[in-house]
Amino acid sequence: MSYQFNTGCSLNNLKGIRDFVRKALDQEGINEITKGEIVLALDEMCSNLMIHAHHCNPDDSLGIRITRGDRQHIIFEIIDKGNVFDINQFQTPDLDNLIHQKRKGGLGIRLVKSIMDEVEYLNRDGNTVCRLTKKI
Repeated sequence: MSYQFNTGCSLNNLKGIRDFVRKALDQEGINEITKGEIVLALDEMCSNLMIHAHHCNPDDSLGIRITRGDRQHIIFEIIDKGNVFDINQFQTPDLDNLIHQKRKGGLGIRLVKSIMDEVEYLNRDGNTVCRLTKKI
């Protein structure tokens, strides 16, 4: 199994990303709950990348590749030429502090880490690759 999708870095393209991921996971027979979690995680990662690395520039692009690592793992790669933001280096804010400060933001990364089994960043052929692995 291998699926590929490319799009511009406009937030208007997030629906296309969600539809692509759902369709690929449908073809793999992934249950609805797991599929919803994965779609949410990919949406969060792509929107963060579009906003923070590309400033929503539709002329910039990113690619998404979905492959089976083995029978039990699906690998999602978000590939672009943006600045690297390694969420593994991000200090997740304390939930109580976020609530007390009434601050928006900071929960998406916590969510992605709770959904996906592994998150790593690589450089490949001059591109930044965010690889998310999910055990099915």
